[in-house]
Amino acid sequence: MVEIRTLVDGPERAFQKAGWDWMLGTDTVPYVVNAVAVVSEEQAAQYYAAANTLYEMFVEAGQYVIDNHLFKDLGIPENLIELIKLSWEDERNIHLYGRFDLAGGFGNDQVKLIEFNADTATCIPETAVVQWAHLRMNGLDEAQQFNTLYESLADQFRYLKEVNPDLTPSILFSTMRDYPEDETNVAVLAAAAQEAGFDTEFAYIDDVEFSNGEGIFFQDPTTGNFIRFDFWFKLVPWEYIGFDEPELATMLTEIVRNRKAVVLNPAYTLLFQSKYILKVLWDLYPYHPHLLQTERYAIPHKQSVSKVLFGREGANVSILEKGGDVIETAAGEYGEQKKIYQEYFPFPTDEEGKSYQAGVFHVGEACGLGLRRGGKILDNTAQFIGHIVE
Repeated sequence: MVEIRTLVDGPERAFQKAGWDWMLGTDTVPYVVNAVAVVSEEQAAQYYAAANTLYEMFVEAGQYVIDNHLFKDLGIPENLIELIKLSWEDERNIHLYGRFDLAGGFGNDQVKLIEFNADTATCIPETAVVQWAHLRMNGLDEAQQFNTLYESLADQFRYLKEVNPDLTPSILFSTMRDYPEDETNVAVLAAAAQEAGFDTEFAYIDDVEFSNGEGIFFQDPTTGNFIRFDFWFKLVPWEYIGFDEPELATMLTEIVRNRKAVVLNPAYTLLFQSKYILKVLWDLYPYHPHLLQTERYAIPHKQSVSKVLFGREGANVSILEKGGDVIETAAGEYGEQKKIYQEYFPFPTDEEGKSYQAGVFHVGEACGLGLRRGGKILDNTAQFIGHIVE
């Protein structure tokens, strides 16, 4: 059972002041909840240890995919395979950050991996800033959280500079248009990069110029000059680039090969992003305490969850009975994709029956916990709730 504590002051004023209106919700239910989940020090330590262990397992699974050329099984576009290998073999292409989605952790339940958002994970401002500020606004000790996400990001950008001394610390951040949430996530990343000594700029991806021979550019709107950046962070999924922008995939391969830019997160994070990696993990580490059985087919003797390989925000997820009958499903736009089937493991709930999924960020190591709550399938209507460690 998840213990929930209502706070006096809600976070709305802070959002409005920061211009984060999207966090207030588009209907009567605010996106960020005026309450916190109570997490024990032991639970926080379990989440920390689980995320660190799982990351090491993902690295082993990634190497296994490359060694055995399982890219097709993972649903990875052929035009990204060379770039995945290039970025994997060159340790200067660091994995900036990712977020594990986890079940369990409350009561006597073991922490279980649901999936790893390794490429374009969001919830950065909520986890790094909002839940911290929410405690402070209510006169609580903001240090009583498993939350060093912002500091860890700044340290990771410093490390990125150290391992790429041949490049200028200039980074262009990009999102797709009309996604204010993505822009807010990128704004926090840019602030951490600036703290680490990077010159930063923002441009929507359709305003970025790419050249095979020269690199990645942004045209200054005031002078008209093209400025080259040695680092590019794109909150744009790699599979979108591979499937929808094949010419860009080819250009980025040449740019990375020729050391004209480092692209973040690296292309190899697509190995971790594909839900098929859950099957690879199960094959490599069967019955590991943090894993759930995952197969190519509905598991006949257990309830299971069907997931498309590159679905997002719970889209096209279904919960199946032992015989394969659908118990619950979420609509989405990814229905044509291949599926995997993961053993069903219920999320912890509060006294009202709401489900809670833990998100643990990994930035070099596990560094921040945030919780989302909703129904049995957490989709884009789920709320964010902070926590307090006691």
